[in-house]
Amino acid sequence: MWLYLAALLLGLLLLRRWHRERQTVPGLCEKHVLITGCDSGFGNLLARQLDARGLRVLAACLTQPGAERLRAAASPRLHTVLLDVTSSRSIAAAAAWVRERVGDRGLWGLVNNAGVSVPTGPNEWLTKDDFTKVLNVNLLGLIEVTLSLLPLVRRARGRVVNVSSVMGRVSFFGGGYCISKFGVEAFSDSLRREMRPFGVRVSIIEPGGFQTGLIDPAAVAKGFRDAWEQLPADIQAAYGHHYLDTYAKRSVLLQRLSSRRLSRATGAMAHALLARCPRSRYLPGWDARLVLLPLSYCPAWLLDAILSFFLPSPAQAMPSCP
Repeated sequence: MWLYLAALLLGLLLLRRWHRERQTVPGLCEKHVLITGCDSGFGNLLARQLDARGLRVLAACLTQPGAERLRAAASPRLHTVLLDVTSSRSIAAAAAWVRERVGDRGLWGLVNNAGVSVPTGPNEWLTKDDFTKVLNVNLLGLIEVTLSLLPLVRRARGRVVNVSSVMGRVSFFGGGYCISKFGVEAFSDSLRREMRPFGVRVSIIEPGGFQTGLIDPAAVAKGFRDAWEQLPADIQAAYGHHYLDTYAKRSVLLQRLSSRRLSRATGAMAHALLARCPRSRYLPGWDARLVLLPLSYCPAWLLDAILSFFLPSPAQAMPSCP
């Protein structure tokens, strides 16, 4: 008896959630949304999708050719601006440009999508500058863009959508990428709680593996080999050429197994912007939901054992503890 009542209650709760999440905010044609990283990948596709729905899209691109291609593929409503999220001067100029266009209405949506994933590789192979290159874009740039535009978002009682990664839950490889995504998670969590009293909703997108076109598998493998050539002889001897070759091949394989359906991720971003009741977190991608999310809840010893299975064995590997 109690089991049936619990199942009925759960069903009603899920039905209520489904109904609430299907409702969208009114007045889409009057809302401005700024998206960073629109040259290609998620940002480019999301900009075109929101433009098709009648929103006033402000697309921030890193390069002039990327901006021109996007304008050619969209309606006259879409406007572009050049933005380098690693440059405070560029961010200040873009923020002033946004203020001129949104006026007293404020900025309904900010999508922090710009990001990079390389340099990456075993941590010991990398330098501080390798970490800094990624952190400046994925984390520090995201924070500065958000702080520059937050008053406009607060005025509109709008939305902030930060593109993290499921790697912000599970550090699958070395380098600055996973570190930066862990940072995005922490920043977004604190911002969500601070902005809720103002009516601003903050959502995190945690995609799994997607082929966004930003990563060339051949370039990744070449990057590993270039880093290898810069290593001291003792470190090369500790890992061995077999480690290098296997690590590069497995990294390329993971990239090729990634999904090509970018709309799964951009659909989550659009829902976070336009739904009356957006979620705090979205996990687009089968690998994010079925593999990496469950792994993130495993005990450390079990998680280490599973992920270590995918790493090659170094030439000078020591036996494990008895």
